[in-house]
Amino acid sequence: MYIDPHAHMISRTTDDYEAMAAAGIVALIEPAFWVGQPRTFVGTYVDYLSSIVGWERFRAGQFGIRHYCTVGLNSKEANNEELAEGVMEWLPRFALKEGVVAIGEIGYDEQTELEDKYFRAQLALARDLQLPVMVHTPHRDKKRGTSRSMDVCEEMGIDPSWVVIDHNNEETVAETLDRGYWAGFSIYPSTKMGNARMVELLKQYGGDRIIVDSACDWGISDCLGVAKTAQLARQHGIDEDIIHKVTYANALEVYGKSGQIRDSDWLDPPGIDQRTLFEGNSILRGGREPRIETLGAQSGDSLLIE
Repeated sequence: MYIDPHAHMISRTTDDYEAMAAAGIVALIEPAFWVGQPRTFVGTYVDYLSSIVGWERFRAGQFGIRHYCTVGLNSKEANNEELAEGVMEWLPRFALKEGVVAIGEIGYDEQTELEDKYFRAQLALARDLQLPVMVHTPHRDKKRGTSRSMDVCEEMGIDPSWVVIDHNNEETVAETLDRGYWAGFSIYPSTKMGNARMVELLKQYGGDRIIVDSACDWGISDCLGVAKTAQLARQHGIDEDIIHKVTYANALEVYGKSGQIRDSDWLDPPGIDQRTLFEGNSILRGGREPRIETLGAQSGDSLLIE
């Protein structure tokens, strides 16, 4: 069994849900994120957050996967101050909804003053609501941005054991772990981390406080990143206890601090019944027969994600 703790499923298809379930994904966490172009009205943000706490939670369940999410104002859109102020008014209401396991993904993009302002505001919200935090580290100037993210968390009085620093790489992981944070790694082709590189990091650092995710989204990405990394790690002789930690147990431990995610959710799950509706809507089209049985196993193709 695996957990994918960073999967943007609003941009994925039902085929992806089926493939993930067949590969052993029992639960996933969908972080609020940038959707590929700037949102210009608060209402579009509210509708988006409503989708990831509502429809996507339902849609995942139709394929036997338990769906959770994080809510937050992402770093790119924090630079639109009017939008950011409006989103901040809404966030406390969404943060208290069922299935919300953290504030995130938040942090820096270009490391501007506005990004810093709203990063701090959201850390304060997480602290006040006693929710974990998912931090997005920047694509550019990553090492400085990662260090700065942790500095700000500490300035805001956030316990590092409640914070996942995501999108780590070889130059950031040592500091992240040394300072007591959870180190997330996104198995995402070309731009973040390939799973062969991830296996080498597991050989070096082991499994304590390391979390593997797919970060699959609307870009060129692989929704089976977690499962393929686990398989590749086994082929390279990585201890099963380490694989279990980085693909399941560690994510459950840190996001479980929210009180919203527990293993009984999928160890004793409700049955799959695609006849059920969400606000009158079904995932079925064209008279398709509803699926009511449990999904079977399915083998993947190449394990490498480069």
